[in-house]
Amino acid sequence: MRIREITLRELRMKLVAPFETSVVRTDERRIVLVEMNVDGVTGWGECVAGETPGYSPETTETAWHVLRDHLWPLLRGEEFSGAAKIWEMLEPVRGHNMAKGALEAAIWDAEAKQKGVPLAKLLGGVRDEVASGVSIGIKESLDELAAAVKKELAAGYQRIKIKIKPGCDLEPVRWLRKEFPSIKLMVDANSAYTLADESLLKKLDEFYLMMIEQPLGWDDLYAHVELQNKLLTPICLDECIHTREQAHAAIRLGACRIINIKLGRVGGFTSARRIHDLCQQHDVPVWCGGMLESGIGRAHNIALSTLAHFTLPGDISASRRYWNEDIIEPEVTVSKQGTIRVPNAPGIGFSPRMDLIEKLTVRKAVLTRSG
Repeated sequence: MRIREITLRELRMKLVAPFETSVVRTDERRIVLVEMNVDGVTGWGECVAGETPGYSPETTETAWHVLRDHLWPLLRGEEFSGAAKIWEMLEPVRGHNMAKGALEAAIWDAEAKQKGVPLAKLLGGVRDEVASGVSIGIKESLDELAAAVKKELAAGYQRIKIKIKPGCDLEPVRWLRKEFPSIKLMVDANSAYTLADESLLKKLDEFYLMMIEQPLGWDDLYAHVELQNKLLTPICLDECIHTREQAHAAIRLGACRIINIKLGRVGGFTSARRIHDLCQQHDVPVWCGGMLESGIGRAHNIALSTLAHFTLPGDISASRRYWNEDIIEPEVTVSKQGTIRVPNAPGIGFSPRMDLIEKLTVRKAVLTRSG
């Protein structure tokens, strides 16, 4: 296989409603799409980096720079046997997993199309449908939060996740448990707390949560070991896990009991499968996290979630939860049972809407083998 050309596009996509975490409030996404010509076959990937370095050091701007000026030169003119080889070819660049993940995902899509198989099957997926959960941002009132949860439950979502931060934690959880005593409920702190908040976090044990996602520092495994030893509720690590080695350390140290695998955060499918396989060996549940992706990134998340050890509902919601119009067709939909059907067409199984993509594009760069 050889890459003939790459087209980078930056799209501006306005969310249906603002999404607020403990770190940032997002109204509009700046999304980098990678369109890749691999031996005449087109593959698509999406960079999930945020507009600001709040969740990760990577941003839309850094990803554009690294893709164009550092990653593409490593692949330009090179021949490789398949997408699984790309990770090691990009090793000279340290970090920048979201940029790497976008590039690698596009190659996986192209390879699946070349072979005439769904991407899920090429990855080794075993499911025809995946379980869907929903992530709800911080709301201005408890009534607004309860209304949002009620709406998502009526739509069929199997698990509810709410964002929390200091001053907006125990009260909303207590309220939801009173209103919805039997739902699958979890919270996500996005690194908003420290070990000084241990007594507060221990109070969350009262509400039989599925997990507390990333309560402490985004790069602090040791503090999570300390906290997990004192909690009944499982800790799920997100921001702390970028590599198989970090996942292995977290498991051996006892920093968590669950791991969230995000395709962009770990650098693509090759790295994601290594973490998946490690967690399967150690019986640590995994699930697929979301990053306010367009339909391109969402399609890749669906394929990833078909791997055998993705045993918990992921953050792969319907397109219309986020966008008035998504850039793929058909759009992603969720059944009343809270599941998403895995497409059986070759590659990601969804067709990019080129008319809408071009309309939303604010920046474009075509990278060729000669330049």
